[in-house]
Amino acid sequence: MKNRIQALREAMGLTQEEVARRVGVTRQTINAIENNKYNPTLELAFRLARLFGSRVDDVFVYEPKEGSK
Repeated sequence: MKNRIQALREAMGLTQEEVARRVGVTRQTINAIENNKYNPTLELAFRLARLFGSRVDDVFVYEPKEGSK
């Protein structure tokens, strides 16, 4: 799943640490999400979208892996 977390975060002038604190996770979690190494839970996805004033599907884009439907 791709995401726009880094672009949205930078547009708001926030650091990974600030985003993490506001949504209740570690900076490492935000870093992993930004680098597509971790997909957030649905609850965390909603918290991130709310922080950025966006809808979940404006922040995260589902792209199926090759061979899956």
